[in-house]
Amino acid sequence: MFLDILLVLDSTLRISAPLILACLAGLFAERSGVFDIGLEGKMLAAAFAAAATAAVTGSAWLGLVAALGASVFLAMVHGFACITQRGNQIVSGVAINFIAAGATALLGQAWFGQGGRTPSLSGAAKFQDIRLPGAESLAQLPVAGPIWAELISGHKLLVYLAFLAAPASWWVLHRTRFGMRLRAVGENPAAVDTAGISVAWLRYRALIVCGLLCGLSGAYLSTAQGAGFIPNMSAGKGFIALAALIFAKWRPIQALLACLLFGFLDAVAIRLQGFDWFGLGELPSQAVQALPYLLTVILLAGFIGRAVAPRAGGVPYVKER
Repeated sequence: MFLDILLVLDSTLRISAPLILACLAGLFAERSGVFDIGLEGKMLAAAFAAAATAAVTGSAWLGLVAALGASVFLAMVHGFACITQRGNQIVSGVAINFIAAGATALLGQAWFGQGGRTPSLSGAAKFQDIRLPGAESLAQLPVAGPIWAELISGHKLLVYLAFLAAPASWWVLHRTRFGMRLRAVGENPAAVDTAGISVAWLRYRALIVCGLLCGLSGAYLSTAQGAGFIPNMSAGKGFIALAALIFAKWRPIQALLACLLFGFLDAVAIRLQGFDWFGLGELPSQAVQALPYLLTVILLAGFIGRAVAPRAGGVPYVKER
């Protein structure tokens, strides 16, 4: 039983990593007053860019750079539509999701001829597990040894970055001038403008951070968790990240815990595949795969309470003259 629990927790950390990065990406965007439904699209574009670049160059690091570039580019497209042109933020985000889903499959087929997939990645083309100091020698110790060797050690670099990103985001938002101004512009942009601070530039910088975090999330999917890109491999993770953001009420540490909860539900669902339910046979695989999404809806509907979004969220700012 201890080994089973350890395996579920290990899967929870791996599954939660892209959710945490995407959730924090949405946090920065929405705290600035820009709703970003396009997290899914940016993750998908980043995953494709990372896998395609890594497949061609043989370097996961170059793939990561390409993922960051693709995601930030889409974030700037969203910013141009919503901040500069004052367009509808929801429509822009949905358009990015559709464009990314179609373009990645089209380019994948045109470049590699494998039905939208990229070639399988191996060696230096994908991120490898990191063994922390003492993992091998401590593995034989009871309880603490397996926890250190199997649960804490042996993850990809991007997993550790995801868990470091949550406290770093809290520090940026609550202990830096940029973060305080960012929170202010999401609540009362007119007051920020009156103080002589550019509302548009603040929001663009928030979207750049959003793009970088989504780029890390997408790169993790295709070059760390997976070994290449497949069409629609994000599988709704961007929307689950948005749900986790609402569940956490737009706070970084609570966002980390919410993503861990959703990752845990997903990990449990994976372990339940093939389980004989009280002698009645196995559940259909589709039902097991739908379980974390169903539980997400139940949690949001019944346990979240009242979640108040940033007051200026979704409203383009028009400078008074």
